[in-house]
Amino acid sequence: MIRVEDVTIGYGERIVMSGVSFEVRRGEVFVILGGSGCGKSSLLKNLIGLQKPMKGRILVGGRDVAAAEGDERQALLRSFGVMYQSGALFGSLTVHENVRLPLDEFTDLSLRQRDVLAHTRLKMVGLGHAGRRMPSELSGGMKKRAAIARALALDPPLVFLDEPSAGLDPVTSAGLDALILDLARNFGITFVVVTHELLSIFAIADRCVMLDASRKTLVAEGKPRTLADSSEDQAVLRFFRREAEGAQTDRSQPK
Repeated sequence: MIRVEDVTIGYGERIVMSGVSFEVRRGEVFVILGGSGCGKSSLLKNLIGLQKPMKGRILVGGRDVAAAEGDERQALLRSFGVMYQSGALFGSLTVHENVRLPLDEFTDLSLRQRDVLAHTRLKMVGLGHAGRRMPSELSGGMKKRAAIARALALDPPLVFLDEPSAGLDPVTSAGLDALILDLARNFGITFVVVTHELLSIFAIADRCVMLDASRKTLVAEGKPRTLADSSEDQAVLRFFRREAEGAQTDRSQPK
């Protein structure tokens, strides 16, 4: 679904990360993790075409995100959905209108058809009852669900989620994790999730990659439990075991 080939990312002359390569397989929940300032958000911006890598290629569905232009670029951008960390719902539109917006902009369907599809997407995320509400009337978890529904509006095979659990209580976060797994397993959607929430990582990730701020590159790839149990990299072990920087990792501690 996605192939990242020897990518270097930066701003001006400042390099955020370099030598990053990995693949995302169709139908999996793939997590990009790492501590604050490691470049997770910068990598996401490059993956969805908001920025171009300084070096290397990012292929989505076999098409180069940075090189695509005109109609090809529009088709590529419509082949995936994005949920931003804050939800990014339009406050002047109802929840239903927010979800319908991509259908209004990018399809020739009748209003009736667009309304039916928008309601269907809201039902998929457990918000079939909330379409007439304004975003200001929603809880944090409901806003995230509505944003996921909007990301699914055009029925994309690939969805990017930016910090879906940020700011949510543990119960709401667990419900969102369950929703992501349900959508992935029952509808075959591929998810790329940017997060540093350990409970969510263990709950949803089929595989993950970890970025490291000090080395400015990717330092681990694999199943989260395998990395937590047997990684040889001290930074990886500290992250999964919530140990402070400079602490000596104890491999004998309970997992």
